[in-house]
Amino acid sequence: MLAKLTGWLLLGVVRLLTGAQARWYGCPPKAEQRIYFANHQSHADLVMIWAALPEELRSITRPIAARDYWANTPFKRWITTEVFNAVYVERGGAPLVPSAPAASASTKPAVPTLIPTARIEPSMDPIEPFMIQVPPPAPAAFAVKAVQLPLIALPSTEPDASASSAATATATATASDAIASPAPEAADPLAPLIEALTSGDSIIIFPEGTRGHTGEPQKFKSGLFTLAQLFPEVVLVPAWIDNIQRVMPKGEVVPVPILCSVTFGAPIRLEEGEERRPFLDRAREAVVALRSV
Repeated sequence: MLAKLTGWLLLGVVRLLTGAQARWYGCPPKAEQRIYFANHQSHADLVMIWAALPEELRSITRPIAARDYWANTPFKRWITTEVFNAVYVERGGAPLVPSAPAASASTKPAVPTLIPTARIEPSMDPIEPFMIQVPPPAPAAFAVKAVQLPLIALPSTEPDASASSAATATATATASDAIASPAPEAADPLAPLIEALTSGDSIIIFPEGTRGHTGEPQKFKSGLFTLAQLFPEVVLVPAWIDNIQRVMPKGEVVPVPILCSVTFGAPIRLEEGEERRPFLDRAREAVVALRSV
């Protein structure tokens, strides 16, 4: 209940500050699974496009939110999870790097060479017996007896053959395991979006990956292309957010009242056999074209 009341209050504040005008130029608002992709100029883009959607679409549409900004305080984390139902993403996530192919069974893993250390060969010659002469005491004279010490055998320093073989086998097994074990994979930055789409939600994304400040969208990153490949049945709707950078420019925290709008264009789709960069350029052009509508 508190989240719903906060949502209505926030919606009223956003519409008071910006107007939050929604213009459906190329498609009508429809309760179908969609990926809305828009230009990105401010942290308020998330709030602006959320407020521009009709109520029946807000409940099924989840905007993405940068975790390092929207989850760095308890209040913003509560707003994004309970009110916006946002999907957290990690900014700057690197794409997955394919792991190296495993070595074939015929290829023997490299085993570290064991370099023997120099050792001293023990002498096994018997110790010669020797005599200890006991001097006679001064006051009395008696016969001196020869005392023969027993032979003492030195312990052998020759390494145990079984222990050496076991140590070599252990080193070989350890090296083989280290080679055979794959390196841990990096987390997929698209995993939260894939999970949301798999569950049937619509999402709002910003393919630039970061906020711009020139008014011209940057090149789109490959996430939109990947999602279009994985979910060909989801409708791709371009959107242009206008003037929001003046309400809350990059680096500012106090909003300035100014009229803003969101224009939704005609859906696009990934054509069969279309390459990544041509598709992303075409998607970016669809967003830029809405600026003059």
